[in-house]
Amino acid sequence: MSAITTGATSARTLRWRTPWLFLLPFLVLFVAIYVAPILFAFTQSLFTLQRDGLGLTAPTLAFDPFANYARVFGDAEFQASLGRVLLFGIVQVPIMLGLALLIALLIDSKSARGRGFFRMASFLPFAIPGVVAAVMWSFLYSPVTSPINGFLESAFGFSIPFFSDGLALWSVANVVTWVWTGYNMLIIYSALQTIPAETLEAAKIDGASATRIAWSIKIPMVRPALILTTVFSIIGSAQLFNEPTVLKSISGGAITSTYTPLMAAQSSVAAQNYPYAAAQSVVLAVLVGVASFVFFKLTSRGEQ
Repeated sequence: MSAITTGATSARTLRWRTPWLFLLPFLVLFVAIYVAPILFAFTQSLFTLQRDGLGLTAPTLAFDPFANYARVFGDAEFQASLGRVLLFGIVQVPIMLGLALLIALLIDSKSARGRGFFRMASFLPFAIPGVVAAVMWSFLYSPVTSPINGFLESAFGFSIPFFSDGLALWSVANVVTWVWTGYNMLIIYSALQTIPAETLEAAKIDGASATRIAWSIKIPMVRPALILTTVFSIIGSAQLFNEPTVLKSISGGAITSTYTPLMAAQSSVAAQNYPYAAAQSVVLAVLVGVASFVFFKLTSRGEQ
């Protein structure tokens, strides 16, 4: 009887351990690559740099868990960068996802011709690294070399001040939209391919037009893809760095070194104030996490 009990216990133990053995490689990498850096950044943010009056000796770390966070919430430049990215996300994300949805619906249309070409052409900008795309657009934006302004001045007698106070953010948004619309389009288009053909045929038999089918069937059925791309875009907006950093050199001061939260954190790193940069990163991560959570709750409430 004891042998049977021992065998049953060993079988249960094996069934319990087997999934964890398969998960172990992933868990090790996840902890090492994601969890550990986050914990290290949070730990660093609890310290402040102490320098002597003359600055002749190396700075020392002093434990002060609230000093950096108090400075973050009192930093006017960092607060301005957060507001700038918030405005960027509110305006740019819906426009980008609207374009991605429209292109996906057009390519998915039964009357569309050259689907492969247009799908590839829409996705191609994403294959260009963000830094390279920003360099290319800096040539198009440059007050000296811009072919856009050259044409407008010769044809209509005016030019677009791409880096004026009111347009600098949207010049950056244009680059981001150009790069990422095709990526989001591909996700939405893939979701469109999963819609059962029987559902679309039934709608056609009932006399629904292509526009009605798109609005009443296709868009509601790709809602999970729209939610996914929106969350990706919220996170991407918070991580805005490459494009404004590249365009900064030709912006004439419109784009500063603290233009976005990540640029502000990078400025702190350049000043070798790593604890303050860690605090800025932690605050940004918390805000993005809260925004994503609220968005998920609102969309799940809509589904219910």
